[in-house]
Amino acid sequence: MNVLRAWVRQEYFLRSVLSAFNRAALRIVAMTCALICAFTFVAGAGAGSFVTRASGAGDNERVLWKAIGRAQLKLEDKTPLAWNVYQTEKKKQANLVLVQLGRRFIALDIKGKVAYYVFPSDLQAKGSDFESGDLFVRSRVMPTTAWSVRDVGPAEMIKLTLGDYGRALDVELPHMPDLRAFY
Repeated sequence: MNVLRAWVRQEYFLRSVLSAFNRAALRIVAMTCALICAFTFVAGAGAGSFVTRASGAGDNERVLWKAIGRAQLKLEDKTPLAWNVYQTEKKKQANLVLVQLGRRFIALDIKGKVAYYVFPSDLQAKGSDFESGDLFVRSRVMPTTAWSVRDVGPAEMIKLTLGDYGRALDVELPHMPDLRAFY
């Protein structure tokens, strides 16, 4: 009997409190809460952390970087003496590129237009390819400007200016062949 009385009191209290608010006030409170949640999500999942999780490279997942044979790289319109361009095999991660300039490595996220410092100790050589953990860490963001990503026919042209070098980096990635017509 006491439980029933407590429930009736609770129902009466809730109805009296809710009747004090009109529907317009409840809508305003609900929209305010939704906006706060949306802004909190956007601010908390800024470019670096969102890209990191969207890249698919988890904390314990290893990524295999394969050399792209037909890629071209230029630094200030000149081809460096030692360079290479790597990409993952996964189509979902086609926006992630690893660039080698001599002994220096730079990880590029084309979609997010962000470049990251990569230490050679983070990479393990697997023949002519490399294996690594998550290279896209917010604390290793490299200052870059003047990003341009364009489709130039048989390739995708990526242009950016490295902040620490102050030089323009041009990377041409060949498009993957579309073999769907042959099925």
